[in-house]
Amino acid sequence: MSALELRAVSKVYGDGRAAVHALRDVVLSVDDGELVAVMGPSGSGKSTLLTIAGALEAPTAGEVFVRGDALSAMSRNDRARLRRRAIGFVFQDFNLLAGLTALENVTLPLELDGVGTRTARATGQAALDRLGLAEQSDRFPDELSGGERQRVAIARAIVGERHLLLADEPSGALDSVNAESVMRLIRSSCVDGVSGVVVTHDAQLAAWADRVVFLRDGRVVDQTSPPPDPESLLSSASDA
Repeated sequence: MSALELRAVSKVYGDGRAAVHALRDVVLSVDDGELVAVMGPSGSGKSTLLTIAGALEAPTAGEVFVRGDALSAMSRNDRARLRRRAIGFVFQDFNLLAGLTALENVTLPLELDGVGTRTARATGQAALDRLGLAEQSDRFPDELSGGERQRVAIARAIVGERHLLLADEPSGALDSVNAESVMRLIRSSCVDGVSGVVVTHDAQLAAWADRVVFLRDGRVVDQTSPPPDPESLLSSASDA
């Protein structure tokens, strides 16, 4: 059973001449423990693919399965429960709650799912520690740098027993050292059985993946294993 499967998924925004075809008959399967990087030029449908894979919006056509369960067959509450329990998201704009500390942002999904406060705090603190944020746990988002907010968002995405991690440019606000730390953490999560889909423009980040999927104009135009030289990935993304 695949952790994530997209079967002939298409997404159209608008009607008539104003219609925008964000995705066109996308077929993608991600196995347990597999890390897939999605690359392509701006407007190729990368972020739309993530939001549909994560049950944040529905496709216009096709079907999405998470661990064998069709999202279209779920109620709104079931999809919300799936997102909370099984899917971790890392968004470009972080989506942190301004009124909560870093640790509270990380532990919120756990507590909403019924995990006790003490256990949730210990689990959340461990995730922050792994990302070098041990001293920032009591700070609010507006007291953190962009890179620190990004790492808090990643810590929130990996806590608990998540099966699927979806990340949109997870290293976008980070320097090279912290970006490598983030990818090591995502990679280690996959080694532990989590499946990951990472949207990126960064060839060095994509080189951490088991497979790279290239999108162009909403279509999958190529899939490949990362070559030893990340610079060749950059060339492939430019050509796609």
